[in-house]
Amino acid sequence: MKPYAEMTADELREEITSLKQVYKQYKALDLHLDMSRGKPCTEQLDLSMGMMDVLDSSSDLSCEDGTDCRNYGHLTGIDEARVLLGDMMENNPNDIIIYGNSSLNVMFDAVNRCYTSGVLGNTPWCKLDKVKFLCPVPGYDRHFAIMEYFGVEMIPVPMSPIGPDMEMIEKLVSEDDAIKGIWCVPKYSNPQGYSYSDETVRRFARLKPAAKDFRIFWDNAYGMHHLYDDHQDYLIEILAECKRAGNPDLVYKFSSTSKITFPGSGIAALATSPNNMEDFKRALKYQTIGHDKVNQLRHVRFFGDIHGMVEHMRKHADIIRPKFELVESILEEQLSELNIGTWTKPLGGYFISFDSLPGCAKAIVARAKKAGVIMTPAGATWPHGLDPQDSNIRIAPTYPTIEDLKEATELFALCVKLESAKKLLAEMEVSESN
Repeated sequence: MKPYAEMTADELREEITSLKQVYKQYKALDLHLDMSRGKPCTEQLDLSMGMMDVLDSSSDLSCEDGTDCRNYGHLTGIDEARVLLGDMMENNPNDIIIYGNSSLNVMFDAVNRCYTSGVLGNTPWCKLDKVKFLCPVPGYDRHFAIMEYFGVEMIPVPMSPIGPDMEMIEKLVSEDDAIKGIWCVPKYSNPQGYSYSDETVRRFARLKPAAKDFRIFWDNAYGMHHLYDDHQDYLIEILAECKRAGNPDLVYKFSSTSKITFPGSGIAALATSPNNMEDFKRALKYQTIGHDKVNQLRHVRFFGDIHGMVEHMRKHADIIRPKFELVESILEEQLSELNIGTWTKPLGGYFISFDSLPGCAKAIVARAKKAGVIMTPAGATWPHGLDPQDSNIRIAPTYPTIEDLKEATELFALCVKLESAKKLLAEMEVSESN
């Protein structure tokens, strides 16, 4: 089939009529499919059910230093959990704090501490006239929601396959001391699945921000989430690079086991410099006497060490890899010749990013919803939900079954074709009338 842009008005009208007939057939199916969030499927959650059996009422719940995990203590986490998460994050266990189940909660708490107490003795953000944050786009909607909650001004920074626009970042942070940080998902980014190049990471480590309290919020959520054994992205470890560059305090690095074990009851971690660590602990000692050490011990006993976690993640990949490949093959088959959209083909992570013709994303997502397929709202990957091109759509393949995913993706492709043809025809009719 020839590209839609090369069709005549009559050919587009004929195509729209044909597509509408197929769309009516989909609506008649009364589908109820959800592709809105990057959630592990039931089969992935089942991989960790053995974790429920490693501890029982007869288990020794003492950790290696003799501490009873049922009791108070260990503000920064038990040592063996810090070792396990340190290996997962490629950081020294001494630079790790273990938290509860959610890294998002740790990120919110970090922003809140900056806002109310300041960073290493600097003025709390709440006492400043203006606070700004850099936000690579498209990006993670929950990062943007945190900024919106605190009233922080968000500055979009374009993403590329090697990371965000570093020239723009270097210029902005060096000139404006109101810019206090940047959000980063550096490996298999949300939603595009891009990983930062070596040069990008090194340039981050060598930033010269005007603000002394500028911090890189390094959300390495997908550090171990490869789809393939023989073809994986590699990421330079940012804390070590910052130390080499003479900027040891520049980064807060976040991660968790949320999509490794159970999202509702995993363990999260922060890795950062000794100075930042003391800053966090000053506040943390008032918040808690320690997070769930029994759950930390459960994770350690289940995995044994990082090698057990690597093998576990291979099982995850075996489940979700066919889903990513299915979505990519359907998009290729249905849309590649029409020149009405582009999409990423990530080697890991949880999402595929789709870019429609400008002005079509909201209409595509709305049309899919009318036929029973719920997707992430169009615009969600931009601050305040405002995609200036109205083109980016996040596809989350992991949660549905293969059968449901096939049906949902085929319907999505149909909606892309229908809304694209309508847009091009409307533009053609306007042009003809002029």
